[in-house]
Amino acid sequence: MTDPEILKYTRETGDFSRLINSVPYAKFIGLECDQFGDDLIFRLPAKDQNLGNPVLPAIHGGVIGGFMELSAAIYLMLAQETVRMPRIVNFSLDYLRAGLDRETYAECKLTRQGNRVANVMITAWQKSRSKPISTARAHFLLED
Repeated sequence: MTDPEILKYTRETGDFSRLINSVPYAKFIGLECDQFGDDLIFRLPAKDQNLGNPVLPAIHGGVIGGFMELSAAIYLMLAQETVRMPRIVNFSLDYLRAGLDRETYAECKLTRQGNRVANVMITAWQKSRSKPISTARAHFLLED
């Protein structure tokens, strides 16, 4: 769980470092976030420890999935102004091409929100936004 003060600080300053460092896996894989107006772009830097296939070299599929799921959860926390990490109900991931060992980006879009459940669409790409490496759909349970 994240500290409400960290979320308040993130919303007020736009500095995501404290929020990301409060989530151990996000810190481990090197997740970063930048805000451009109302848009959030998440970044996964190229790191040797994130590789699954050193021959290509390509990012491990689980790292890509974790990056996308965490991006969606953080996006939803900030969009909903909640103080708790939303609970994942379902996560469906489509790998479209190899995620090579280079900086990877993700963008999230809230597609539907009810009183208790929210659906988020996530797209990850590397060189060109028009050629995504993976897409995902996540369903989260919203806490009261």
